[in-house]
Formats: sequence, structure tokens, C-alpha cells
Amino acid sequence: MAARDHEVEYDNRRRVPEVGAILARWKAASAVYRETAHAELDQRYGPGDRHRYDLFFTDSTGAPLVVYVHGGYWQQGDRTLYSFLAEGLNANGLTVALPSYSLCPTVSVLDIVGELRTFLAALWNRTAAHPLVVGHSAGGHLTAAMVATDWSAIPDVPDDLGRAGIAISGIFDLQPLVSTSINNAVGLDLEMARDASPRFWPPPPKRRALIAAVGAAESSEFLRQSREIVERWGQAGLETEYLEAPGTNHFTIVDELIQPQSALSGRVFAMAQHVQTPTFEMSS
Repeated sequence: MAARDHEVEYDNRRRVPEVGAILARWKAASAVYRETAHAELDQRYGPGDRHRYDLFFTDSTGAPLVVYVHGGYWQQGDRTLYSFLAEGLNANGLTVALPSYSLCPTVSVLDIVGELRTFLAALWNRTAAHPLVVGHSAGGHLTAAMVATDWSAIPDVPDDLGRAGIAISGIFDLQPLVSTSINNAVGLDLEMARDASPRFWPPPPKRRALIAAVGAAESSEFLRQSREIVERWGQAGLETEYLEAPGTNHFTIVDELIQPQSALSGRVFAMAQHVQTPTFEMSS
């Protein structure tokens, strides 16, 4: 595709004119839940100003753990906008952790990958639970990066800490972004973009799993990105699934996480339970 087409394909705010109303709804619902939830808010996982996370508890003892990683093209966004998701997932019997992370251009994309690894290690030391990592957009990229991480190189965590993820509207090949305005803050060249792309990393071990979900109304590039990571990792022997959510765009697909009858919420609940088992397999 031509560079100008990449600008159109990846500019989700322009593609979804009602995005302002969607974000306002999320912000209002999240503010209410933060006041009433059974939660540990503003917990540190590192020395940086944005090295914070919130942990929202369900009433169930020993509940499965879900980590939700926000998007924003690695340059904007914050965990507090997504507390409304914790409300819905808590109601479904899941404990939820929401991290913030440093943003470009202060740090690089690979720096952010390292921060999320630090966060998951800190969360393991806090909970001793294998999390299901769920992330949207740039958070989908970070989700895939956590599944592909060599956890044996991280001290004091299991070798399979990042067993499984659900990447929603993820970006797994960052090279198309280099010619777009998105890159003004992210600051990638083609080599850096390839180095930061899970699509080109060695595939994770076979006993890990990834679902790549995408809204059916999203651009052809987002559909391609999800199909390609599923195909590549599936060929390497991982358990993978491509899930297209009918009638949803890049933003409304997030709401599917807390719609009780949606295919995406069903996958989250089932996979969060499976990832806790000692002999985890996605198809179990």
C-alpha cells in the first residue's frame, strides 16, 4: 500500500467520528467504579511516574486474573479510562489489573515492552497467579510481546509467566506506521519498527496461546495484521485463533469485553480460567 493509504488505514479517530462520545462514556463509567470498587489503586511497579497499576477484586476467592493493557499508539492513554472494564469483568468473577506505562517520545516502544515485563513480574510477586493478558490496539501489540517474551531471562518469575493473551485490534508489524503522522511521537525508523514487531520475532513456545480479535468494521490493515500473526504463530505450533467481532469498529470492540453474550467476553472468561491450570492448553 502507498504511504498515504497507511495514514488513512491507521487513523482510527478519523475513521470513527463518534470516538469522542465513546471515550466520554468510558471515562464517566470508570470514574464511578473507581469510587465504589473493592480495589488497590495506584500501586507501584517501578520508579517512573507512570509505573502504576490498579488491582480490582471480585468477590470470588482464588479468582482468575486478567491484565488489561490500554492502547493509544504508545503515546497517549492511561489505565484510569478503563476501570469500567474492571467492573464488568469483576461481575463475571475475574480479578483485573490495569497498568499504566511510560509514553513516547519520552521512551521508545521497546522501552515500553520492558516496562510491561517489569509490571507482570511485580504482579506475579503480588498475586502468584498466571494472568491472561488482554490488550487493545497498541496494548494488543504489547499483549503479543508478553506472550512472546523469554521469561526465563526475567528473575523470580516462572518460565511461562506470559502463557496466553487476547490481542484486540493489535499492531504486530510496526513498519507501516513509519510513514504516518503516528510516528511523529513514536520516532521509529524501519529497522527500529521491525525490531519492535512481534510479527518478526521468533515465535513463542508451542504451549503458549494467542487470540487475535478485531472489529469487522475496522480497516483492512487491522484485519490483515490480526490474520497474519495468527497464521505465523499457528504455523509455528501455537494455539491461535482469529476472531472477528461483527458490527464493531476499532473502539466499540472494547465494549464487547463486557457484553455477556459476546464471543469475545466468552473467550476471556474461558481462557482466564484455563491459563491458571498447571497444564495449560488453550483448547483444554
